Parts: sequence; structure tokens; C-alpha cells
Amino acid sequence: MRCVQCGSLKDKVLDSRSSKDGTTIRRRRECLKCAYRYTTYEQIERTELRVVKRDGTRESLNREKLTGGLIKACEKRPVSMERLDRAVEEILTELHKDHLSEVPSASIGAKVMDKLHQIDPVAYVRYVSVYRQFENVNEFIQEIQSLSRKAARDTFQRRLFKE
Repeated sequence: MRCVQCGSLKDKVLDSRSSKDGTTIRRRRECLKCAYRYTTYEQIERTELRVVKRDGTRESLNREKLTGGLIKACEKRPVSMERLDRAVEEILTELHKDHLSEVPSASIGAKVMDKLHQIDPVAYVRYVSVYRQFENVNEFIQEIQSLSRKAARDTFQRRLFKE
């Protein structure tokens, strides 16, 4: 790997860790020339998925764009970057399982909303408001009310207080 600081190709691997789902390896490296430390990720190369957008145009599925959307939704929220990376990997794995070569953008949006709903309710509402293009406060209120109804119906939710 080329050092991002000095451009040297000589480095050593300090630590390697596999992701929980076993699809990614995180390597901590140190440049032998300038001693700069950096992290690289190694993952299985998959067949390229193409996104079919709402207007019918097609483009390559961009992992960075997906990660950026999650980061923006979780901005200033107590969500770790590691959790977001794991969510992106889970979404991509599901998309590759469900689709051979093309995936509708609506399918990607639904999977992102599902993951954000599990991770952080505020980030979920932020993402949904942009994704569904809310135009007034009433749409926000309806979404928050439906979110609170879902939480109340969740049988797996732990009880925090005694009644």
C-alpha cells in the first residue's frame, strides 16, 4: 500500500482484524519511511451492481455515497463509525443476495431506512424526511407518531421501568 503521507510503498501491518460477518479485513499499517499510521480495508470483490434511479437512469452502486448518506443522517448523534460501516456492509450484502446486476434505488432506500430505524430513531427521521421529500411539519409529525406506535408495539423491546 502507498503511504498517504509520504507516498512510500514500504509499510508493515501492525494489526489485522476480520469483520463480524467475515467479509472485510481491517488492517492497521505503519509506513517504514515516515512512521505514519493508517488503516486499510480489504474486502471481497463482488460483481458490480447498477442502481436504477427513479427517472430510469442507471449508475454504479457507490459504497461511499451510501456511507455518506448514513453519516449525514447520524450527524451529531451517538452512533459510532464502526456501526455505520457494519450497516453499510449489511446493506450491500443484502443487495447482492437479492439482485443479480441491477437494483432499484427504492430498494436501497428501504434497506437504509430499515437499518437506521434499528440504529437511531432521530437519524431515521432525518433520512426519511429527505428520502420521502417532506414538505411540511405535519409530515414530520405523522412519521414521528408512527415511529412511536411501532416502538410501543415492539414485543422485543426491554422494559426499563417497573409499572
